[in-house]
Amino acid sequence: MRKHLVALAVLLLALALPGLSTLRSPAHPAEDAAILMRYVEHVAQGHGMVWNLGEPPVDGATDFLFTVLAAALVRGGVPLEAAVRGLAAAAHALTVLLLYGAIRRLHGAPLPLALACALFLAWGPGFRYAELYFATPFFALLGTAAWALAYRLRERPESRRLALLFALTCLATGLARPEGVFLSLFLLAAVVFWVGPRRALGPAAVFAAVFAGLGGLFFLWRWSYFGHPLPTPFYKKGGGTLHWKSLRASLDGLIQLCLPWLLAAPIALRSRDALRRLLFSLIPVGGFTLLWVLLSNEMNVLYRFQYVLLPIVLLSFPDWASGLAADLGLPPLAALSPGARRAAIASGATLAVAVLAAQAVLYRPQSQARDGRYDAARLLARYSSRGYTLVTSEAGLLPLYSRWHSVDSWGLNDLEIARHGLSQGRLEREHPQIIVFHAFRSPLAPGAVDANPDWARMVAELTSYGERHGYVVAAVYGHDPYETHTYLVRSGSPDAAAIVAGLRALDYHSRDGLPCVNFALWTYARR
Repeated sequence: MRKHLVALAVLLLALALPGLSTLRSPAHPAEDAAILMRYVEHVAQGHGMVWNLGEPPVDGATDFLFTVLAAALVRGGVPLEAAVRGLAAAAHALTVLLLYGAIRRLHGAPLPLALACALFLAWGPGFRYAELYFATPFFALLGTAAWALAYRLRERPESRRLALLFALTCLATGLARPEGVFLSLFLLAAVVFWVGPRRALGPAAVFAAVFAGLGGLFFLWRWSYFGHPLPTPFYKKGGGTLHWKSLRASLDGLIQLCLPWLLAAPIALRSRDALRRLLFSLIPVGGFTLLWVLLSNEMNVLYRFQYVLLPIVLLSFPDWASGLAADLGLPPLAALSPGARRAAIASGATLAVAVLAAQAVLYRPQSQARDGRYDAARLLARYSSRGYTLVTSEAGLLPLYSRWHSVDSWGLNDLEIARHGLSQGRLEREHPQIIVFHAFRSPLAPGAVDANPDWARMVAELTSYGERHGYVVAAVYGHDPYETHTYLVRSGSPDAAAIVAGLRALDYHSRDGLPCVNFALWTYARR
C-alpha cells in the first residue's frame, strides 16, 4: 500500500508542475480551439449551437460533448477561457491516473513499469493541448476508458454489465468526437478477434443495441437540429476523395507520439501468445491511423488527431511485453548477484530517465506567443455593436474576440461554402465591412502560388471582390512576404478610417510570435 501511495504522490507531483504552468499560461487559443470556444460561448448564453446569433444552428464544433460540458461551466459562472482550458487539463490528469490504475489492475504490471508509462503520458503533449485550449485530452480520456474496458471484456465476454459499460463508454467517445464512433468499432473488433465471433455475440449485441438505440436517437436529433447528417467540417475536409498526405501525417503522428514503445514491438515476436496480444492492440491502433486518409490534415497541431493512440499504446504495452523474462529464459531479478542486480536496476533506470527526460523537453510548456489576429480582434471588438460583417478565412481568434457577425470563407462553419465554395454572389449578399484572409503572397511576392488550389481560389474570390468594390488595403502583415494576413476595409462607412488607422497601428505578430511587417505600407513607401 505504501508503494502505491508513493507512486500516486509522484504522479500528482508530475502533473502539478506542468498543470499549474498550463493554467497560468497567457497563451491565446489556437485557431481551431477558438472556433470551438465561440460555440461554447453561444451555447452557454442559451442561443444553441450557432455560429452567428440569430442564425440557424451550425455543426462546426465537432467536439460535441466537450462543448456542452464547457458551456455548462461557463453558464455556472466560470470564465470562458478558464472553463475550456481547465476542463482539458483536468481530463489529461484523469487520463494519466486512469492509465496507471488500469496497467496495474488489468495486467498486474510491476509498479515501476506502470509508473514509467503514466509519466510518459503525463509529460507528453496533453498539457500543451490544454494550453492551446484544444479539447483533445477529453477525447483521449474517454478513448482510454473504453480501451481499458475492452481489456476487461475480453476476459469476461459473458458479463452483460461489462458489455453495457463498454458500449456506453464507446458511445460517449463517439459523442466527444465523430471519429470516436470508428475508434469504438475498432475496439469492438479487437474484442471479437480475441474471444472469437461466437463468444463475442453477447457484447456485440449490447454494443449494437446501445449505438442503434441511444446513438440512433442522438443521430436523428442532430440531423433534425442541424439539417444535415455529418458535421460541417467533414463536408469541407472530406471532399469525397482519399487524402494520402493525411495518411502520411497520421503515420508520422503515431511514430512521433509512440516511438519508444513502437521500437519495443518486435519483442512480441518471441512467442505466439505475445504476438496475439500485440495483434489485439494493433487493431484499434492500425485502424484509427488509417482512418485519416478520409480527411484533410488541416490544424493537426502536435498530431492532436492521433493523440488518443498514445494512451492506447501505453495501456497495451505491458500486456504484450508481460512474461518477457520467462520467455527469454532470463533469471528473475532476485536471483541475480547483488552486483548484477544493481547493474540491471541502474541500466533500466537510466533508460527510463532518458526517455522521460526527452519527453519532458519535447513537450515542455511554451513561452507566450503573440498573435496579431488576437490584437486585431480586440481592436474590432470596439465596433461590435455596429452590425458590421466580417468575412474571413481566419475563423478562430477574429470572430471569437471581435464578436462580429462573421462568415467563414473557407467553410468549416458554413454549410453553403463547405459544399459549393465561396462565390461573388455570397459576398454580395453579406456586404462585409472587413475581409481578412491568409495568403501565401504579398505585394512583394505577387506571383507566389498557394499549393492548395481550393485555398487559392478562395483568396482570388476575396481579392476580386475587394478590388471591384474599392476596399482599402489596410494591411498585409507577414514575417516574410510569402505568408501574410491581408485586411481589406470597405470605404465609405463612418468607422472605416478609424478601423484602417487602428489596423495599421498594430504591433502585429505571426502565429509563431514573430514580429511582422505591413507589406502594403512598405510597398507604398517605396513608390
